[in-house]
Amino acid sequence: MTAVIPVVKPVSQMRLAPGSTVTIPDVSWSEFEAILEELGEKRRARVAYSQGTLEIMVPLPEHEKPKEQISDFVKALLRFQGRRYEPFGSTTFKKLGIAGVEPDACFYIQNYQRMIGCRRLQPDDPPPDLAIQADVTSKTKLDAYRAIGVPELWVYDSGTLKIYVLSDGIYLISDTSPLFEDIPIKQIIPMFVERAWQVGNLQALEEFEIAIAKYKAN
Repeated sequence: MTAVIPVVKPVSQMRLAPGSTVTIPDVSWSEFEAILEELGEKRRARVAYSQGTLEIMVPLPEHEKPKEQISDFVKALLRFQGRRYEPFGSTTFKKLGIAGVEPDACFYIQNYQRMIGCRRLQPDDPPPDLAIQADVTSKTKLDAYRAIGVPELWVYDSGTLKIYVLSDGIYLISDTSPLFEDIPIKQIIPMFVERAWQVGNLQALEEFEIAIAKYKAN
């Protein structure tokens, strides 16, 4: 009988093609922390960890542009509402011993003052008010966001925006955004993301600002 010899290689040596995902089961919290340390901060890969399952994902280039566009649109919406915010990009958010996730973009709105000047998250820091994913969100990601307690999650994929709202510890799909109740977010965001492919990000943003000004006037 041939003995099976396990092959152990650092995760950082994995070469993942854009758009690929690797799922690793039975990962302890300490192993997850060690993998984060090994991968470092300057990387394209995103990670999600929940209930002992680790996902490592490399986004497609076509997902990177919508992420930036949607982030710009959110900033424009908040400016028009006169609301202050702190953007936290793809920061790694953790629920100690339980979950970890890295959004494509995220924003502190209700707790923005508390997060001003924050260079490193502390265990008692609140979750962001809004997280954005410009790809298909797996169950591991959704479980991680739920465990961390992110109140509102937007998932943009192939021209469609889904809004997940946390209610009693469960994500429900909503037709409206609690953060922007008077704006048809599900319709207007995909429309202007597609517009940006046609005319460029700056012009699409200018047109977006004109559109939301009309909603504000009404």
